[in-house]
This record gives sequence, structure tokens and C-alpha cells, in this order.
Amino acid sequence: MANCKSWFVCCVVALGLLGAVALICLGVAFFAVQGCPSGSFGRAAVSADSWICSKAGRSMLQQGGSAVDGAIAALLCTSVVNPQSMGIGGGSMFTIRSKTGNVKFFNFREVVPKSFKENLLNDCPTTFRMSPGSQWIGVPGELRGYEEVHKQYGKLPWAKLFEPSIQLARGGIEMPPYLAKLLNNSFVKNLVEKSSLCKILCDKNRIVLGKGDILKFPKLAETMETIAEKGADALYTGEIGQDLIKDIKDAGGTLEMEDLKSFHVRVEDAWTVPLGNIRMHIPPPPSGGALLAFILALMKEFLPNQSSLDVYQKTQMYHHYIEAAKFANGLKRSIFDPKFNKTKSANHLIDPNFINHIRAKIVSNRTHDVSYYAVKPSSDRFGTTHVSVLDVDGLAVSATSTINEIFGGTIYSPRTGIILNNELTDFCGRADTVRAGEQPPSAMTPAILETQSGGLLVIGGSGGSMITSAVALSIINHLWLGMTLKDAIAVPIAFVDSQNNVKFEPGFNTSVIDGLKALGHKVADTPYFFNVVNAVEKEDGCIAAISDSRKMGVPAGY
Repeated sequence: MANCKSWFVCCVVALGLLGAVALICLGVAFFAVQGCPSGSFGRAAVSADSWICSKAGRSMLQQGGSAVDGAIAALLCTSVVNPQSMGIGGGSMFTIRSKTGNVKFFNFREVVPKSFKENLLNDCPTTFRMSPGSQWIGVPGELRGYEEVHKQYGKLPWAKLFEPSIQLARGGIEMPPYLAKLLNNSFVKNLVEKSSLCKILCDKNRIVLGKGDILKFPKLAETMETIAEKGADALYTGEIGQDLIKDIKDAGGTLEMEDLKSFHVRVEDAWTVPLGNIRMHIPPPPSGGALLAFILALMKEFLPNQSSLDVYQKTQMYHHYIEAAKFANGLKRSIFDPKFNKTKSANHLIDPNFINHIRAKIVSNRTHDVSYYAVKPSSDRFGTTHVSVLDVDGLAVSATSTINEIFGGTIYSPRTGIILNNELTDFCGRADTVRAGEQPPSAMTPAILETQSGGLLVIGGSGGSMITSAVALSIINHLWLGMTLKDAIAVPIAFVDSQNNVKFEPGFNTSVIDGLKALGHKVADTPYFFNVVNAVEKEDGCIAAISDSRKMGVPAGY
């Protein structure tokens, strides 16, 4: 009896000690977060295009998953909530930084199929318009890429990552506000109602769904369930792939099962570019990382020393930025698939000597005509999504995913529920030839930046041709002009289109616009601004996560 009593007392004491330790740990965590700015997180965070999908990613992290697990879950969710932006019928680029600082680039963007339309580039648009049609479908790499990064960095079971999206797709959700807003646009509404997408995005009267309607993807839920159970092979070598190919052929496309079977993920070191006391890790070509680095390296020497700028200083800053963007337009044809261009390289875009040469061509009191920048005009495109994730172990993922333009090529696969990409339009105006297996050039630039103080910024954007402007200006505003991350992303942008016209987002400073006009910049209007930046930053133990309000996004963390 005495032994029993002694055992009982020991247990009570032990439990008391454990409880005290737990309370101390909770207190430390509480006060750590308390010491951070309002809205910060203490352990991990996900920044996606919607609150639903940021939460899906956070759920994986809270269950012990890695940043890669969180990113995959958030992207799968986005394919349901924002199906106009991305999906498993598209491709992605992931920049991943390990907790030891090693940065890898995983490229699983779409490639040209073995058979494609003769003289395909003759179909390229010469003015701004969408490019629907099955001739533009590239071989989708999304799931193969998820499989590869999950093998290397995943912690949770593969099937677990699909659970939130399967539930959403099958059970249905009230129309996401951004999707409802987009479908209310007459241009997009007309595009969808005249396409096979109407099967899932229209009511029984073939009118697009709107606010208050329920959005469901029952066939996509079935497809995801099979892939969750059987892995990516269900698409790339199995029955889902066979069904997808049948639907593509029914729509007039050229893909074969052999295209799916032969798709492989490209893995290489990220490019690292010094920007003063900042180290920026960017995806190499055919991504747009080199163009982003080129602009930032040019701008580093033009920025004023203080963060509070008067109208003249702001005008000069934007003038130099616009000049840098104009030169970047002239250098777009330096971005190509290196596997198919052995004798050419984009390395000069990050070469200090070349950057100094271009900097000397920029003057403070005027701009120049298009020929000065060697620009070959092409059409601009808009679409894509981005997710930034940082986990408790320090693994960082910057992931940009796309089906290219809004709803890709507007080709829906009824047997699989998959929306197909129109990625091959990215060759338009950027290349003279198209070759089987080649990846088109891209503006996508998932980046990770390290500051001298040990801070980490995981950032990227969507919006097609607007990605470079959106991400570059967010970085300039935050890291060099001292704005909060939220304000840096929210500031209206100046976008230089493919013909070097300057377009200003609504709310841009009108006095600065007048000053830029006086310097000779040709200003044009556009009703469409699709620039969206999502970022996660860790500084001094505090994690800030920002999902761009332009797409009604909200981050999630803990």
C-alpha cells in the first residue's frame, strides 16, 4: 500500500512538472509572438491566393508537414478555388531553400508535345486577346513535379495533401468572390459560355455561375482521389492519362500518351545574385528570374538614400525603373530553354559589366523611342498563381503555378475534370521556332532573398507579363525604401507593356504620372491589372505573411 501511495505521489509530481514545462513553453511562444508586429506568426505561414487555400496549406504544417507539403496542398486547393489560374492540367516552378541554405530549382512547366500543329506560330495573336484552342496545349507537368518535390522534402503521406481539395471539389463551395467577380466580366463571361468550361462553370441555362451559387467539380474530385491513392502514375501512365488524351484528341489536340510518359522534372541549382547586402536566389531560364535580377541590379544604383520621397524623387525613381523595364523588354528574347539553345545564354543579364553598360545608357532627363531598347513588340498575357511557404524547420518554398492565360485554352476534359493549359502561346513573339520537348520562355519568377541580418523573404507573383513589375517593385518598396511588406505589395504599380507603353494601376500618384509624361514616356490605359504578389518573410524570429488583396487573398499561419 505504501509503494502504491509513493507511486501515486510520484506520478502527480511528474505530471505537475510536465504541466509546468508545457506552460513555460507556451509562455515563451506567446511572448515571442507578442513581441512581433501585429498579425505576425511565430512558427510557420502560408501565403496563397485565398483564405481557404492558405488554411489548407497551414493545416498540413500543423499536422507536422513540411513547407513542400503545405505548398502542394495550397496549390491543389487553388485549382478548385481559382481554376482560372492553375490546375493539374498545367505546370509549375518551385524554388526551395533548405534549412541549411542550399537552394534548388524544380522546373515542371509544360513542354511542347512530340507532334504539334505545323506553322503553329502563325496562329499567334498580333493584338491583345486570349488564345483559346487545343493547338496550344503543352504536356502538363504539375503532378510529376509535386511527386518529385514530395519525395525529396515531404513529410506527410502523399494522399493527405489531396484531402482538402477533394472535399472542396466534391462537396462544393459557395462561389469564391474573386472567381465570381472575374466571371462577371463580360469578356471572360463570353469566353466561358462559348467553351466546354460551361459544363462546370455555368448553370442549366448556360449562364456563368455568380455570387451565391455553389461551385462543384465532381469529376475532378474523382480524378484527385485516384491520384491520391495511386500516385502521379495514374495520370502519366494510367487510365486517367488515357482518358485525358482522348478528350484532348476530341478537342482537336495532338498530345499522345507517349508525351505524358516521357515528361520529366528538371532539377538544378538556383541562380544566386548579390544585390548589395542581399542575396537573391532566382530560377534560371526559361523562367523570368534573370530579367527580375537585371532590373533590380540596375535599380540598386539609382535609388535615393532616404525612404521618404518627394514628388520629384518619386518621379525620378519611377523614371529609372521604367527605363530598366524598357531595356528588359528588349532582352526578353534572351530567355529561352537552355536545353535547345546550346550556343546562346542569358548569363549576361546578371553580369555586372553588362548591367553597367546598360546603366550608362539611362539618362535622368528623358526617355527614348522603342528602337533604342531593341524591343520587338509582342502581345502581353495574364494568368497564373503563386504560393509562398515557410515551415517551422526553416524550409522555404516559393512556388508559381499556371495553366497560362485565364482558364488556359478554355479546353475542359469531361472524362477527368481537368482544365488544360495553353502554354505554347508563350512562344509567341519570343521565339522563331517551336521544337518537341522544348519549354516556352516565362515571366514566372519564384524567388527567395536573404538579408545580411539573417532575414528571409519568400516572394513571387502572378499576372503573366505583369509578374516582373509586380515582384520587382514590391522588393524595391520593402527592402530598399523601407515600406512594410503589406504596404510594399499594395502600392499601385507602373507596368511597361511589350511595346514600351507605360500603364499605371488605378490609384497611382497623378503628380508622378504628370512628371513621367514630361520626360517623354508614352502613357496608355488598360482596364486590366492582374498583378498579384504573395510573400512570407522571417525577420528576428517574427514571420509576416501577405496575400495580395487584389485577388482577395488572406494568409494563414501559427
